[in-house]
Amino acid sequence: MTQTLDYEPNMVLATKTYDVVGTRPVRHDGADKVTGRALYGADFATAGLLHGSILRSPHAHARIKSIDTSAAKALPGVAAVVTSADFGSDSDAVVDLGEGATSLKWLRDNVLASDKALYRGHAIAGVAASNPHTAEEAVGLIEVEYEVLPPVVTVEDAMADGAPILHDDLKTEELGEQTDTVSNVAQHFQHKKGDVSKGFAKADVIVEREYRAKTVHQGYIEPHNATALWNNDGRLHVWCSTQGAFTVRDAMAQLLDMPVSKIRVTPMEIGGGFGGKIPVYLEPVAALLSRKTGSAVKMVMSRADVFEASGPTCGSWSRVKIGGTSDGTITACEVELACEAGAYPGSPVGAGAMCALAAYDIENGTVDGYDVVVNKPKTAAYRAPGAPNAAFAVEQAVDELAQKLDMDPIELRLKNAAKEGTRRVDGPTFNRVGLVETLEAMRDHPHYSAPIGENQGRGVAVGFWFNIGFDSSVNLAVNADGTVILTEGSTDIGGTRASIAMQAAEVLGIPAEDVHPSVVDTDSIGFTAVTGGSRTTFATGWAAYEAAQSVKKQMIERAAAIWDVDADAVDMNRGVISSKSDPELSMTFKELAAQLGSSGGGISGTASVSPTGVGGSFAGNIVDVEVDPETGKTDVVRFTAFQDVGKAIHPSYVEGQMQGGSVQGIGWALNEEYYMNEAGGMDNSTLLDYRMPTSLDLPMIDTVIVEVANPGHPFGVRGVGEANIIPPTPAIANALQRATGTRLFETPMNPVAITAANGD
Repeated sequence: MTQTLDYEPNMVLATKTYDVVGTRPVRHDGADKVTGRALYGADFATAGLLHGSILRSPHAHARIKSIDTSAAKALPGVAAVVTSADFGSDSDAVVDLGEGATSLKWLRDNVLASDKALYRGHAIAGVAASNPHTAEEAVGLIEVEYEVLPPVVTVEDAMADGAPILHDDLKTEELGEQTDTVSNVAQHFQHKKGDVSKGFAKADVIVEREYRAKTVHQGYIEPHNATALWNNDGRLHVWCSTQGAFTVRDAMAQLLDMPVSKIRVTPMEIGGGFGGKIPVYLEPVAALLSRKTGSAVKMVMSRADVFEASGPTCGSWSRVKIGGTSDGTITACEVELACEAGAYPGSPVGAGAMCALAAYDIENGTVDGYDVVVNKPKTAAYRAPGAPNAAFAVEQAVDELAQKLDMDPIELRLKNAAKEGTRRVDGPTFNRVGLVETLEAMRDHPHYSAPIGENQGRGVAVGFWFNIGFDSSVNLAVNADGTVILTEGSTDIGGTRASIAMQAAEVLGIPAEDVHPSVVDTDSIGFTAVTGGSRTTFATGWAAYEAAQSVKKQMIERAAAIWDVDADAVDMNRGVISSKSDPELSMTFKELAAQLGSSGGGISGTASVSPTGVGGSFAGNIVDVEVDPETGKTDVVRFTAFQDVGKAIHPSYVEGQMQGGSVQGIGWALNEEYYMNEAGGMDNSTLLDYRMPTSLDLPMIDTVIVEVANPGHPFGVRGVGEANIIPPTPAIANALQRATGTRLFETPMNPVAITAANGD
């Protein structure tokens, strides 16, 4: 799909057109959010509500010798105090809550530590009191005796010989085999294709470098929160801001040793997540406190708690060795990627390793991944988890290879681009993908050939995210006025109420505004997996498609019954039901809806799906930066984001996803980091000191939507929420190299790093 055209700031290189899909209706929940009527987790209130607070460890690594809660319990207004002992179970079973198998003990200990505090901010005890101030005062009365231990806060320190050990029972899994070696390396795995030694022997040029990326946080505005009521009927009801109500339900069932049928989770509106609001932190503590008190207990994190005690994404170390021939053919590539897991195993290194070389059709490649525990909060997903770390390394190495070969960096990528039929180094073979089309759009865009100013540099990079499917459910019900009620289980973070409603509307031939979507609790809809992995518009949208097909079929059958004709003789197109043979037999969707009550009753449709036709998404950036030669201050002066989205259901929200991911990537590249002190604590756990970019730091971010339809979805959808955060860090690094003449190998690439690298 090569197109040459005049580009506007935000372009859609479109494929098939539809009546509803691809349009830009007003989002269904927009009015409530802009007027403040939407209810978030911290807004929840009920009769007899108690307020909770958490005692957190001041040490990054310490053995817990004793906990004395007596003074806290004696404080007037305190209703209950809980510690890890209140879980009532010491099971060490291995469980999988959708993000990989892990130890139940580790899950419990991350909620309330039992034997060790493994990061500053680690939760030790919880208090419920009549008001938040009393709860905080009571927390200060709890006495904990610690044996302070030396911390390790980077993968390199944690992997070094003689490093302090976080878990005495953690033994390394080496290439699929369980060893008896106790270390901070939970797992080492390898993906392999071809023979890299033979590939490097064919290379005319070889680049080998090491790269480091600092720990960063997702930066959502709304803090974590949870309210729990352990009712007198034995059922537990939880209200919280989460990316997956069923994920919370299943985690609570495991942690509290309860059947899922005893737990109901109501997802409140969510003020950002980006992967960081998948795990549970406060919910189990609020539940334990509610069980003791018989009252609902509400807990809200402070901003410092969010930074120090909820999951950031991983810092990492990586090494890339890449070789190519003089004509630009990449002959071999080796990647080593070691990622922080935080306090417990389970870093995103697996996903990073899958994505590391996915953009390239390489005959010989290996990717080694290391999952490493360190004294930081347990990592959580952050928008394409692991992939930005890998791309920061690989895309810089590819850029340096292009320089050494004196090739245009986009042409080098095009020559080696993955396409349909390419087998990735980690195993899967691509179906139809749009990397070539994305790179061609980048090459042909006016930005790429625009003049560059003094002290400026231009960089490019690409990134891949595989996307996921998983389970989703949708219910539809037709109202007498011809509108449709849609209920779903997918938390709406980026406009998915609209994108899902639009897919149902497209099938039914009615306006998007006539479908009224609601996100409901776990008792009210079939199982639906987490809003994450760029799955929601794809998978829950598919469920809406199937539910709408059911409604369409029933509407045709009802019209046929009213007309006393065979259903096969009736068609429904663009919201009009008509006879295929008698033009006088015709009515609109609304007209038929008005007759449902008198012609056999209401019509509803439901669908539960677990689609397998997932299509990965490629994104690319062209970035111009300007560097002050005296101070190293860097301004991003022009930024164009490209992405193959399959089909943009709602182009405005697709553009928003592309721009949002780009902004987060810019922050990661230039400013953001967990600034750690020698004691293993974070010294910048405020939004004043943790430097996320604001609108004053950014240019207008132009977007080019590339549509190469995913054959595995009825409308060609590919998830769009994650690939866009991957290329900004290496694209900016590549731009900085051209602006300064010096390549930087570690994030953040801030003024201090730039001036140091240039010898100033």
